[in-house]
Amino acid sequence: MNLNNRKRELVKEFSPMLEKTSLVSKIWIGFLIAIILVGLYAFILQVIKGHEVTGMRDNVVWGVYIINFIFFVCISYSGAFISGILHFLKTPLKNSVSRIIEIITVLSIVIGPVFILLCIGRLDRLHYLFLYPRIQSPITWDIIAIITDLFGCFIYLYLTFIPDLAILRDNDNLKVPNWRKKLYKFLAMNYQDTPTQRERLHKITKTMSTMVIALAIVAYTVLAWIFSLTLQPGWNSTIFAPYFIIAGLYSGVGVIIIAMYLIRKYFKLEKYLVQSHFTWAGLVLLVIALLYAYFTFSEYFSKWFSHKIHDTDLLNTLFTRYFWQFIFANYIGVIVPLVILFVKKFRTIKAITFASVVAVLGLWLNRYLIVVPTLETPYLPIQDTRPEYIYYSATWVEWALSLTGVAAFFLFFLLIIKFVPIIPISGIIDNERDELEKDENLNKNLTE
Repeated sequence: MNLNNRKRELVKEFSPMLEKTSLVSKIWIGFLIAIILVGLYAFILQVIKGHEVTGMRDNVVWGVYIINFIFFVCISYSGAFISGILHFLKTPLKNSVSRIIEIITVLSIVIGPVFILLCIGRLDRLHYLFLYPRIQSPITWDIIAIITDLFGCFIYLYLTFIPDLAILRDNDNLKVPNWRKKLYKFLAMNYQDTPTQRERLHKITKTMSTMVIALAIVAYTVLAWIFSLTLQPGWNSTIFAPYFIIAGLYSGVGVIIIAMYLIRKYFKLEKYLVQSHFTWAGLVLLVIALLYAYFTFSEYFSKWFSHKIHDTDLLNTLFTRYFWQFIFANYIGVIVPLVILFVKKFRTIKAITFASVVAVLGLWLNRYLIVVPTLETPYLPIQDTRPEYIYYSATWVEWALSLTGVAAFFLFFLLIIKFVPIIPISGIIDNERDELEKDENLNKNLTE
């Protein structure tokens, strides 16, 4: 088989995604832009009027914004961890899903920290975080961890793009604007897919995958310490770091499965995203769900068994004001995925995707229950004041900006996969090259 001809065939197969934008895609992009414009209006309103347009007050100083930040960042860290593992172990699954995971990882780490900016009442003082950082503060550690992880993920994503950029650069039949051809040429950095270049790129990417795994663990541990190193009931827990890492993997794998399903359906990639991909991802989600259930039980059981008055007050708040949210987050959000994924005949593509949706929604709600009820039950309760100053309820401004983050995620994802194929062409070529080498070695051994 001529691999150069095979490259041309694959480029021709994926060229409709790169060259044309369907009417459905244009409508979808217009809808996402409309959501972002509404969010921009909400942001301007918040800047002009301050946090009084949100539900955050003196008691509950964190709300939906910080929950979205934790959620997006945990998706990024889990994506970095999973992508690094797939590349490091050279699993066959990585050829179809690696790029999906890598794009999700980078976009999540870009969008997530924006929600922290929305929590700051004085954005004009933002630069003080960098001019006068306090190394004693876990928030400073988190800033360093996020920036480091952001650069690491960008470099890792770019390294995985280089072989495909070179393939697109060398294909004259690809009908794209001249500026894109020039950009392909510039970003490919004279990569010619020689054995020496392949080996060198593989070593660099493998090194980066190891670093990304380490960064993911360290960075999300630091994020957990922002909570656990306080004396606040509900946060001061010694298992928060591993609990956050497992929860991050739980939501991350769920989001990846949902993305695989949507991409498979929308772009008709049933040939590349097959049942085995969903089955393996579902089994990974099953194992993580068991670990997540164990940590969740340990966290709440230790609070209940200790009978500390402040922990008891927090549990009373959860079981009264947030009863149904608690049931969905910690029972439905765990038991339903476990049942679907544990029974073999239930492991269809649609069922696994449904289990992932339930898991992701339950995890987001779990983050809400970690942040808001805890802030509503402080050491020194506020008395003789209006309920809206004690209890938190998100306003339309917060929901609009939250949806804007989600819309921006989808929009950027669509724009990226208009630039490079969502299924790595180089991965398919490498796999076929390995098969050819195996056949040649086998024929050589038989001849001898």
